[in-house]
Amino acid sequence: MKIKSAIYKGSSPRADMCPDTTLPEYAFIGRSNVGKSSLINMLTDKSKLALTSSTPGKTMLINHFLVNDDWYLVDLPGYGFALRGKREMDKLRNLISHYVLDRTQLTCLFVLIDVRHEPQKKDIDFLNFIGENGVPFAIVFTKADKLSKQKVSANVAEYLKYLEESWEELPRHFVTSSSAKIGREEILDYIEEINNSIQQ
Repeated sequence: MKIKSAIYKGSSPRADMCPDTTLPEYAFIGRSNVGKSSLINMLTDKSKLALTSSTPGKTMLINHFLVNDDWYLVDLPGYGFALRGKREMDKLRNLISHYVLDRTQLTCLFVLIDVRHEPQKKDIDFLNFIGENGVPFAIVFTKADKLSKQKVSANVAEYLKYLEESWEELPRHFVTSSSAKIGREEILDYIEEINNSIQQ
């Protein structure tokens, strides 16, 4: 897929305040500081489309970007940032769960996971949550440039093996690096494949 345009269309504090549209939405979510904004900028080939920050947990809103006037890329808040207060954490949890479970335009949820780490409880809990609720999703392993190719392959295999213990069918997965532009074409082709199947 060629990206001809990617435009910021607005931010919403709640799922029921998101744009009134019938276009498919591809949302990106992950633990704080997993490299979500960098990945979005890499996919759209716009270095400042999604704001990156060295401060974990910066995104607090649901951000919509219209791509090719054809589909929406959605930047969701990161989950699992422990330094927030309980009230703020509950608010974020509600915001995320309402979007993920109630937003009918959500076509695929891309869950970002840092490939450098072994399976984290917060990630596994979130994957189980969306799996149990029938949310269509794919896993995106980020920061592949930080390790050797052999180590990346080994870590991905270990993660998938861990999931196989409780999952009958594994979701689609991608290995990426925003700085090295690894995985860009694979993810965009996957989105195009889904869009084409919807339009048939």
